[in-house]
Amino acid sequence: MDPSSLAELEHENWIAYLAASASMNERGLVVRDRGIVTLLGHVAMRFFNQILVEDPGASASALGQSVRLARERGDLFVVSLRDGPDDRFKPLMADFGLVSSDRAVTQAMTLHPVSHRARSAKPEAGLEIRRVTDEPGLEAHRRVVTDGFGADPSVAQAMLGIGLLERPECAVYVGYLEGEPVTAGLGWRTGRTIGVYNIATLPTARRRGFGEAMTARVVADGEAAGCDVAALQASSMGRPIYERMGFRLSVRYTGHVDASGSGR
Repeated sequence: MDPSSLAELEHENWIAYLAASASMNERGLVVRDRGIVTLLGHVAMRFFNQILVEDPGASASALGQSVRLARERGDLFVVSLRDGPDDRFKPLMADFGLVSSDRAVTQAMTLHPVSHRARSAKPEAGLEIRRVTDEPGLEAHRRVVTDGFGADPSVAQAMLGIGLLERPECAVYVGYLEGEPVTAGLGWRTGRTIGVYNIATLPTARRRGFGEAMTARVVADGEAAGCDVAALQASSMGRPIYERMGFRLSVRYTGHVDASGSGR
């Protein structure tokens, strides 16, 4: 599959995941207007308050309207524009009072076909990965994600509602070591694509292969469900691990934030 097709599958999957996450919060908002999708989870984390170009024929005025909407709501938002496909909108960012931020860059990576190398990661002995089926398991997932990302607990509470467990396209995981939750992950399926999200490991349990093993489990379960493409958004810390598993950069999103604001 050509790189542009893989990038489109990643984009579609990310939008679907963010839309579902926003719907978990009663104050979340998803608006589609003239090719622009506004995904506001109404939490203090830019990753979950995104404005994205969904259609090649998207309207610049719709993008401006989305920026105004996010500001009116008081959301800490980011306009994420793909390098290449969305370049025509970048000169408009200054007109909207937005600036690019190195802290709001997103590196989207894909894997196709799903490879044995990605499925066979082996962590340090003792890790048990379980699929979450109830509120206690979901709460363990929230705690690991919160501590692993150093985020405000309210973010996971709002974005990871019990309703996710009722979505057939979603799979939530927790990895346990000696009975204690130490790593987490989430899979989101759209068509042939399994999206890999929420890969987090407690600081005290890092460098033991747990994040890689969790990623491999999400990908393997996605493959079992019929997916042959895996997609994710990598941090600078995580990118070398994903490259070792066979993932490759598909597209880079340049994030634009309020000129008076801070990063992600």
